[in-house]
Amino acid sequence: MSQASPFYTTDHETFRSQIRRFVEKECVPHIEAWEAAGELPRALHVQAAAAGLLGIGFPEEYGGAGVLDPFYLIVAMQELARAGSGGLIASLMSHGIASPPVMHVGTPEQKERFLRPVLEGRKIAALGITEPGGGSDVANLRTRAERNGSDYVVNGSKTFITSGMRADFITLAVRTGAAVLGGVSLLVVDTATPGFSRTPLDKMGWRCSDTATLYFDNCRIPATNLLGAENQGFMTIMRNFNSERIMLAAQAWAFGMVCYEDALEWARTRQTFGRPLITRQVIRHRLVDMKMALDAVKATLDITAWHVAQGAAPVADVCMLKNLATATLERVAGEAVQILGGAGYLRGIRVERIFRETKVLSIGGGASEVMKDLAARQMRY
Repeated sequence: MSQASPFYTTDHETFRSQIRRFVEKECVPHIEAWEAAGELPRALHVQAAAAGLLGIGFPEEYGGAGVLDPFYLIVAMQELARAGSGGLIASLMSHGIASPPVMHVGTPEQKERFLRPVLEGRKIAALGITEPGGGSDVANLRTRAERNGSDYVVNGSKTFITSGMRADFITLAVRTGAAVLGGVSLLVVDTATPGFSRTPLDKMGWRCSDTATLYFDNCRIPATNLLGAENQGFMTIMRNFNSERIMLAAQAWAFGMVCYEDALEWARTRQTFGRPLITRQVIRHRLVDMKMALDAVKATLDITAWHVAQGAAPVADVCMLKNLATATLERVAGEAVQILGGAGYLRGIRVERIFRETKVLSIGGGASEVMKDLAARQMRY
C-alpha cells in the first residue's frame, strides 16, 4: 500500500509492520494445528495484546491503544488475512464486536471489570445476539431477563456465537420490556454463572474459531452488569452492527487480495505445455478482472471508513459496502481456485480455505438480503 494514500500515514505503516511480525511468528506456523483442534489457544490472546492488536479503537485508560481511526483496523485485517484463516480473525477479534458496548455505555467500574482484562488478553469476550428462531431480527429476540431483587434472571438461548465455547464474558442482548425495539437491554454475563451452559457447533469453515449455542436456565446476573439503561439497548446494538460490517468488509477485501496474490504467483510459476500459465490470455484477463473488482471494493471501503472517521454513520453505505465486498470475495476466491486447478482443491492451501469460508462473510453481521433491505429503507425507497 502506498504511503502517498490520503488515508494511510507512516503511523499506519509502522503499525502494519508490527502486526505482520506477530502474524508471521505467532500465527502462520500454527494455523493447521489450530484448524484441526477447532479453537485457538488462549495464550494467543495475550500475545496479540502485547503486539497492540487487541487494543485498536479502545481507550488507553483501560488498556487499549486509543480510539484510533478505522484505517488501523483495515490494516490489521489485511495483515491477519495473510495467515489465510477467517477463523483466526473471527475468534481472536471477537472482542471487536463484544466489547464496544462496554466501551460506549458501560460505567467506569464495568469497563475496569469487563474491558481491561479482555484488552490485556487475560479474558475472552463474545457477543450474544442471534437466537435459534431469528438472526438479524433483534427487535423480536426472545431471551428474557426478569428483574428479581438485585439480579436479573435470564432464560433463553443464543446460537452461532463466535468464541462461544471459550468466552469468559458474553455481552448478551435480552428482552426486559415489551416485544418492541424499546424493550431490549444488554447484560454482561460471566460464563461461570450457575445455569449457563454451551455446546459446540461444527462448521464448513472458520474451523479454528470455536462457535457455540448458549443456554441460560434461570441464570442470576447482577443488575450491576446491565450496560446502559434498561430497555435502551437496541441503538447500542445497531451502532455495534455498523462497526462489525465495516470489519467484515475489510476482511472480505483482504482475503480477496490473498487469493489474487496467490493466483498471480501460481500463474507466473506454473508451466503448462511448456509455457508459464500467465502467458495464456484467458488467465491474464481473469487476473485483471480480479484486481479491478478488488480495487473497486478497496476504494469504497476507504471512502466509507473516512466518513466514519469524520463522525458520520452512513448505514446504507455500510450495508452496500458489505455486500459489494463479500460478493467480490466469493467471485475472486472461485477464480483463484480455478487458476490453481487441482492444487487449489487441496487442504492446506490458502485459497482452498478462503473459498470454503466465503459464505460466512456474506451471512454474518446481517445476510446480503437483509443488507439490501436495510439500505433501501435508509434511502427511503
